[in-house]
Amino acid sequence: MSRAGAGAAGEENLKDAAAVPRPGLVNVANELTALRLALVPLFVVLLLAGGTAGRIAAFAVFAVASITDLLDGELARRRGLITDFGKIADPIADKALTGSALVTLSALGELAWWVTGVILLRELAVTGLRFWVIRRGVIAASRGGKIKTMLQILAISLYVLPGIPGIIREVIMAAAVIVTVVTGGDYAARAVRLHRAVPQNQGNGGPGPAGPASSGPAEAS
Repeated sequence: MSRAGAGAAGEENLKDAAAVPRPGLVNVANELTALRLALVPLFVVLLLAGGTAGRIAAFAVFAVASITDLLDGELARRRGLITDFGKIADPIADKALTGSALVTLSALGELAWWVTGVILLRELAVTGLRFWVIRRGVIAASRGGKIKTMLQILAISLYVLPGIPGIIREVIMAAAVIVTVVTGGDYAARAVRLHRAVPQNQGNGGPGPAGPASSGPAEAS
């Protein structure tokens, strides 16, 4: 193919890419994220209400919110609904749900404050790292991050539900804390590598070397 032909083909590809409409702010993935945020205060109120009925209701709300966490990112990737709002709001909603559960449980005297402090410090640090590299790309979810998320959900659920033996709660929460710390260190290392490897203008669609980034929403970090 001649240079002129290659240039014309390149321009045609650019036109085709530009013709693809960007997803709107209002879409099912973002609506699920917003729902998760809206469920946080309801969950806290039910958890503070106490009693078997209150605890079961709180668990039900927490379960629904956790399911939206699993669904919104998957829908965004499959249907091309990835937006800047989703990239920012999704991790904030995750931290709000997890953080509110941990703080409330500690305030009720059911979970040691140091556990809550370690997990929240890690999550805040990861959120800060995410914003630090957001103009260079999004760090893809790791298997460890997904395991961390599932362990945290399981551990919190066991503390919320009434009648669960204390030893089971403590063992699962201990596993969640360990995986949370380890994956936090891994995320920090990957964020530093991405920051060094990818020029800032590549995150905005400009030229630059390929880096360990993902175009999808950062989940299970």
